[in-house]
Amino acid sequence: MTFNPPLRPIDADDDTLRAHLRDAEVPALLMTVAHLTGDTSFLRDDARSNGWLLRPQGGMSEQAQEEARASALAALARLRDERAPQPPPPDDRLLRRITSWALGPDTEALVPLVAEEIAPYGTDPKAPAWHKDELAPDRDFHVSVIGAGMSGLLAAHRLSQAGVPFTVYEKNDDVGGTWFENTYPGCRVDVASHLYNYSFASRSDWPDHFCTQDVVLAYFRDFAKHYGLYEHIRFGTEVRGAVWDEERGAWRLELGTPEGDRTTESQLVVSAVGQLNRPKLPDVRGRDTFAGASFHSAEWDHGQDLKGRRVAVVGTGASAYQIVPELADTTGELLVFQRSAPWLRPTPHYHDPVPEGMRWLFEHVPYYAQWYRFWLFAPGLLQEGGILQGWVVDPDYPPTERAVSALNDQLRKALTEAMEAQLTDAPELRRHVIPDYPVGSKRVFRDNGRWLATLQRDDVALVTDAITEITPRGIVTADGTEHDVDVIVYATGFQASRFLTPMTVTGRDGRDLHEHWDGQPRAYLGTNVPGFPNLFCLYGPNTNLVGQGGSIFYFSECAATYLTDAVRHLLSTGATAMDVREDVHDAYNAWVDEGNANRAWGWTKADTWYREGGRSAPNWPYSALEYWQRTRHVKPEEYETY
Repeated sequence: MTFNPPLRPIDADDDTLRAHLRDAEVPALLMTVAHLTGDTSFLRDDARSNGWLLRPQGGMSEQAQEEARASALAALARLRDERAPQPPPPDDRLLRRITSWALGPDTEALVPLVAEEIAPYGTDPKAPAWHKDELAPDRDFHVSVIGAGMSGLLAAHRLSQAGVPFTVYEKNDDVGGTWFENTYPGCRVDVASHLYNYSFASRSDWPDHFCTQDVVLAYFRDFAKHYGLYEHIRFGTEVRGAVWDEERGAWRLELGTPEGDRTTESQLVVSAVGQLNRPKLPDVRGRDTFAGASFHSAEWDHGQDLKGRRVAVVGTGASAYQIVPELADTTGELLVFQRSAPWLRPTPHYHDPVPEGMRWLFEHVPYYAQWYRFWLFAPGLLQEGGILQGWVVDPDYPPTERAVSALNDQLRKALTEAMEAQLTDAPELRRHVIPDYPVGSKRVFRDNGRWLATLQRDDVALVTDAITEITPRGIVTADGTEHDVDVIVYATGFQASRFLTPMTVTGRDGRDLHEHWDGQPRAYLGTNVPGFPNLFCLYGPNTNLVGQGGSIFYFSECAATYLTDAVRHLLSTGATAMDVREDVHDAYNAWVDEGNANRAWGWTKADTWYREGGRSAPNWPYSALEYWQRTRHVKPEEYETY
């Protein structure tokens, strides 16, 4: 795999260009052409977004699309014929014009963020602008990174760029984290692949719009090889405990390794274990008595032949949504046990390959890939006018379990209509698959029709009565029925609110992190906890995106910027440790809690992993811009530094 491949020249004739443009994402194409030519007249009012969530091509009419392609064809042909060199990144004036066209007039604050995103291939605007050899060449300073998934590899790369010694500890045998562990049938991303990658290490040849697990895992492996990270990773090594030594100003890590238990010391620790890495099994009587095979979706038993067998899938969350359609063609009979139905977002191209013309544009047209990425990301940059606005509770509406605002009700109607169109021959099933909670209370899934089509098969049954017991023969539901099955697959998600488990973490004065949290994880900016100096979390509490567009890569890149700036501060000042002030931490989390309480997932009474134990520990309730602004630089006054 080649990261940031060099662009090829635009050498296609007009007819070939015209054919390639048929596959373009037209709004992204218009922004690209406006950038390449400096002519913002391409950004026509009739091409503005009119349907981020539900409508293809931003809601542009067919006529507007055709006219836009024709204008783009003329511009690209002129660039081809003039052999114009690749232009520089857009200046602030052009960025203001393009972002205001895409997102509305109040976008001034976005300009520096978008400038980072619209950078030439091979550049890395977010890279540390300093090096340890310049700041503290003789200081003994080592960082331990826990986890070699998406966030851990990112932290390792940023530390490497800054010349800071580090070691990554990974309990698995390879990189990839959740993409190494989850190998169930149908596993793939539900964020567009052209967004689900590091902004500075893109690829133009993703095979699918939403790639499968093996492709994503290959990306992480190639990334680790390309940037020389494998030599810093200790595989098969689990961090079981971390203890802060105040006298030495360092963390002592207790490791379980292939050679036995041992300890090591680091001046700073990065927890990159993520939110979705510890499977959760249902607390049901008799679960261990089942005589057949049973396993969690994240621990798929590939030794089980499911052909012709009677299989139960417990759960209808994100994993089950991908697994069930895949299993239906193999099993003899498939029983799907549903606690609550998911909302489905129309995405006809969810399983489609990237078309040839779009690939050509990525490989030949300067900045098209960057503007396409921006177009995918844009709905979450601002709260007003973006997807997140649809989840915000309007107390004057008034909110109900049907909808939390007028806009939320519009979304409900649109999604319901799209689902009902697939259920014309299944009126009874409709009662069970249209959710009874507001849109946004739980994850909304990409829908290309496979899920509801699978549930309507004769050899698939949806069971909506609650599970009361598991017996040696199968599953008993509240209506007294015992459903005999050969295999049980638990697609029941993860312990998303149990951050850093099962390791023990002991901070200043013997403070135990999990006792301190008492089941309610909190951190300042998702990174720091008072009383635990020099401990930084990536993808920590309240950094999960819900409706903000983008991907978790973006949030982790923001947090990694904050992390490296903290390391810079420690090295440049000669300080031993940074410990976030309790009042700063508490005020920030009160603000986060207020935001979450005013979102669909915080308001609803529906059971959701977005909110466990009374608060939402995973979710970030504000815009992506807000998090970017707050993580640009460390504010020393917010920390006790010593």
